[in-house]
This record gives sequence, structure tokens and C-alpha cells, in this order.
Amino acid sequence: MNIQSVMTANPACCVASTPLHDVARLMVEHDCGEIPVVDENHLPIGVITDRDITVRTVAQGIDPTQHPAGHYMTSPCVTISVERSLEACCELMEVLQVRRIPVVDKAGKLCGIVSLADVAEYAEREVIVDVLKEVSEPSLELVS
Repeated sequence: MNIQSVMTANPACCVASTPLHDVARLMVEHDCGEIPVVDENHLPIGVITDRDITVRTVAQGIDPTQHPAGHYMTSPCVTISVERSLEACCELMEVLQVRRIPVVDKAGKLCGIVSLADVAEYAEREVIVDVLKEVSEPSLELVS
């Protein structure tokens, strides 16, 4: 199964200068937990998650209205080609321990996003269990 058949096409996205409250509003409007950040050519340069907003601003006592998305995004942005398989996407999610991966077309432009929810809907049960287990494992960086 290829990624194009399971991804959410044309996901909501923002630019680095987008105010953080607008990013949060996009998450609410589109019922998602990650917004890709793109440049003027629609090339992904980062992602910002609901967790980024919480951990990098609110938990630090920082007023989230003081800086735009680019200040809090995770960058560089790991992406996967629309031509790759769902299996390859699942392997990448496991290795990187991420719950979502932006999908790019041949020109490198954002064209979709694959989430754990997509994997759960379309992958085989064993694959779903493996991806969920690996993504949920504590990161080696956090283990003392």
C-alpha cells in the first residue's frame, strides 16, 4: 500500500511567521496535533505540535503570543516521499519515534501527512502494534 492512498492530503500548514495562537487555532479547526511549517515555495521547513506549544512555551512560563511558529517549531523537518510505501513510513515513524510525518511530492512540496491514526486505519494489526510500541518507547536520550 502506498502513502498516497492513506495520507491526509493537503494538510493545514503555516509559515514561520504565523502567530502561535493562529497555529493552535488551525489545530482546533482541523482536529490535528501537528502543523507543518512551510516556506514561500511550500517546502516543509519544520513542524509544530500541540506538545511543542505546551512544553516549549506554557510549561516554561513563556507567553506563547510573544513569538511566531518558527521560534517553537521542530526543524529540520523529516519528510517522506508520496511514492514510498506505508511500510517504509511505519519504519521511519518507529526509528524517529514520531506520530506524524509530512509527505512531499517529487518537487519536495508538502502534499500530505501520515499520522498514527492513518496507520491504525489502513495497516495490518501486527504493523499497528509494532509502530505504536516503538513510537511510545521512552527515548534513549531520556533514559538515565
